[in-house]
Amino acid sequence: MTEIVGEFARVTEAFSQPTLALLYQRQAPVVVAILSICFSREVRTVPTARLHLQVEAAVADIATSGHADELPIGTGREMCLRWTNSRWLIRSTDPEGSEAYSLTSHAQQALDFITTLRQERTGLSEHRIANIVATARRINRESNPDPESRIAILDAEITQLTVERDRLKAGGEVTPMSEDRLIEGFDELLSLVAQLPSDFKRVEEAFRSVRGEILEDFRAERRVPGEVIDRYLERIDTLITATAEGRAFDGAFALLRDDDLLSQLREDIATLIEQGESFLVDRDRDDLRAIVPLMRRGLDSVLDQRSRITEVLRTYITTRDATKDRELDRVLRSLEAATSAWLAVAGPNERVYVPLLPGQIEVAHLKERFYDPSDDAALPQLHDSDGDDRPEGLSLEQLRTYGGPRMAELHAALPAAETLPEKWSLGQLFAELPPELRRPVDALGLLHLAINHDGLARTQDTELYVAIRPDGSTRVFDVPVLAPGQAAEEEAL
Repeated sequence: MTEIVGEFARVTEAFSQPTLALLYQRQAPVVVAILSICFSREVRTVPTARLHLQVEAAVADIATSGHADELPIGTGREMCLRWTNSRWLIRSTDPEGSEAYSLTSHAQQALDFITTLRQERTGLSEHRIANIVATARRINRESNPDPESRIAILDAEITQLTVERDRLKAGGEVTPMSEDRLIEGFDELLSLVAQLPSDFKRVEEAFRSVRGEILEDFRAERRVPGEVIDRYLERIDTLITATAEGRAFDGAFALLRDDDLLSQLREDIATLIEQGESFLVDRDRDDLRAIVPLMRRGLDSVLDQRSRITEVLRTYITTRDATKDRELDRVLRSLEAATSAWLAVAGPNERVYVPLLPGQIEVAHLKERFYDPSDDAALPQLHDSDGDDRPEGLSLEQLRTYGGPRMAELHAALPAAETLPEKWSLGQLFAELPPELRRPVDALGLLHLAINHDGLARTQDTELYVAIRPDGSTRVFDVPVLAPGQAAEEEAL
């Protein structure tokens, strides 16, 4: 009776795992079909928004086929969130900051199980028995502690291989492998390849679990940072050798570091594809060719998780301030004590207004510019040119030619023009001025005086002002006519 109770407890625990929870439900065919379509060995991550749309489109297509009663309810986002909570999907953020979904090891294992059930299974065969015998022999050779026994096994294998080599070198006939046995060999190889994604995913999830434990230890301060780091290093060392998935990861990592072994694997795969040309389908060929890229992607995902753990440790060690942490802890504890005291006397419907943002500080004057010692530094001395390098000096009249308008002379010229008996305009007055008063700046100065003169008004016509620069060049301005005795316009110049 005790044996059946223990077995029942173990089976119950197995059924509580997310893998069987995915398969042991009414909507399992729909969920597995959608996940199989959205994810593959080439597509391991899907952006969140895209997966939401894909799930909604897949559910809509299944509904049109007459299976509306078996479909999950909700939008694509709601279904993906439920599957994430059920530990079938993982939502993570890549280094660029975009979010994406990926399958968990439990979901990958469920998909592999369904794929295995869909394949045609072979029964008892010579190939399978030979593999069992060879595997048992290999394990015995590698685990036998007796050196003499190991030597005997190796001698037997060497003798067998030597006899076969000598027979072929002597011109013996090459015994071809039967098609059934070759198909069985390919099935076993593809089965091993199909297990790699879930194995890598388990190692990745183990690293993610270690990362969560490290963050929890840091936040709870149950251990000093040195103990946390030692525990991390110990977990990383044992993670690779303590689990079957870790050993698979270690073996794949060793394979990808061995260029000769990797080249041999690629050559063997290419030869096997040629031998199975008659019965291999395109998907099988793609799976075989994708063995090395599949292992590389799995290794990259695991190494990325390990790098994130290292980044967590580095960030915590370089940014942690024990004094500020203790000060924040005291503030939070005081708030907790005050809240407890208030709850002891507060009524059931009593509320406390808590502003979301702190109030503004009344500051009469906020200094915008602070003292800069470089402002008090003396200016560098000017270079004193001597001899022929020194430029020639300018006289006062020459300097005045490059200055602003001569307002005094212009102001005197404007009243003098009002005594003229004939009709005149400001442009005509400017043309009659001497050359030293017809610079461009003088034209602007004359217009400034005319705007403030009550006896001049603007007309709709225009006239040209030909200004003369000090170097003799000219500048022409097209200016509205300003003349005495005309009706003023509403808009000013």
